[in-house]
Amino acid sequence: MAHEAHYIHPDLKISGFTEHFQKSDVLFESHLLVWFISGETKIIQGGQAHIFGAGDTLFFPRHELVTVINYPKNGLPHRSVVMHLTAPRLEAYYAKNKVDVKPVPRPGFRTFEKHPLLQSCMASLVPYFDLREALPEALAGMKIEEAITILRTIEPEIDHFLADFGEPGKINLVDFMEQHFMYNLPMTKFGYLTGRSLTTFKRDFKKTYQTTPQKWLTEKRLALAHYLIREKKRRPSEVYLEVGFENLSHFGYAFKKHFGYAPTD
Repeated sequence: MAHEAHYIHPDLKISGFTEHFQKSDVLFESHLLVWFISGETKIIQGGQAHIFGAGDTLFFPRHELVTVINYPKNGLPHRSVVMHLTAPRLEAYYAKNKVDVKPVPRPGFRTFEKHPLLQSCMASLVPYFDLREALPEALAGMKIEEAITILRTIEPEIDHFLADFGEPGKINLVDFMEQHFMYNLPMTKFGYLTGRSLTTFKRDFKKTYQTTPQKWLTEKRLALAHYLIREKKRRPSEVYLEVGFENLSHFGYAFKKHFGYAPTD
């Protein structure tokens, strides 16, 4: 099994794989609540790496960039239960549970480690994945509403993210790109997150940096990799994924072409 996702409802799935690792630079369209059953996960955001394992629960806000690297561990595949907290679902919930939403800084991903309330809620979903038919909508809705209520109980401030249904507005291009260049996303996504169409994004980028987005991204990623290898004494095999490359051999080729010597020299 390379990767397998089993949905019992459009907003509920169990995900698993057995390969050496799986790396994704992701931008979630809806909030995600993830409970890890087995394996290990490295989350990279803001230049920091965090490791999580079986029993940990993470919350990923929508429209937030994050690098996720999943590994099997101790002979067990990587498996996780994933719950999507979609805008229509949340709008219906907050129509019944009114809150005053205030502007707050954009959050990064959040960990609730092994909180018993969330563990119990997410673990209770596992037997449902043995069903041969889809989970009834009424039951799926009850479980998702339970999870939302638990999140609000654990962290009341989360209302300001869950009940905010706005789209990204136009923001400072330089600030955003300097913080997110290591994410390997289509240019349309970079444009969307900075509040621009693809055409406007490319135009503003050229005006700001006097080069193309792809050329600038490659050079920034190589510069970061050079720093991590030369100054922090890290191995190329450790850094190429973190700086935005997908393939070690391609990273080595690009590094040598840019600097004139291999990253292992």
